Amino acid sequence: MANSLQDQLMKAGLADKKQARRAKQAKREDANRAKRGEIEFEDPAERARRQRAEQAERDRALARENQERQREKEIAAQLRQLIEQHRLARNDADQSYQFVQDKKIKKLNVTARQQDQLARGLIAIVALGDRHELVPAPIAEKIRQRDEAVVVLLNEKGAGVDEDDPYADYPIPDDLMW
Repeated sequence: MANSLQDQLMKAGLADKKQARRAKQAKREDANRAKRGEIEFEDPAERARRQRAEQAERDRALARENQERQREKEIAAQLRQLIEQHRLARNDADQSYQFVQDKKIKKLNVTARQQDQLARGLIAIVALGDRHELVPAPIAEKIRQRDEAVVVLLNEKGAGVDEDDPYADYPIPDDLMW
């Protein structure tokens, strides 16, 4: 065990005399350059301290990333739970309600009462995976606080009529379907 690392490597066959000679020469040249000021000599303890600090910073960044990923998963689970617990039944849906999502017109089968509630802003359409569900407006607001992209359609209650509206004299018929 009193042998140097260099001797141990040579006995194990991992290094030969030529490599050992080159390593000694490189070490001497680095020391000479450091004395002349050509290169900065770095203390091994200082290098180890710097490497530990860099590793600690990488670990902190990784921990922050993992926490953010975990937070996103928690929010997604909360949204899924809110939607599944408060969705409205559409068993007797006899009318199709059309809405725009991602520049595409989508259809959702609803009842006449739900269609009226959608128009008045009492219920909202939310996305749950590939499906769309109806939820009450207060629940949609809670969902919107967590993730706005999930709420597909929530009409504003009591949207006032603009005074400068040129079509104010032409009301939209209640039975108009598009």
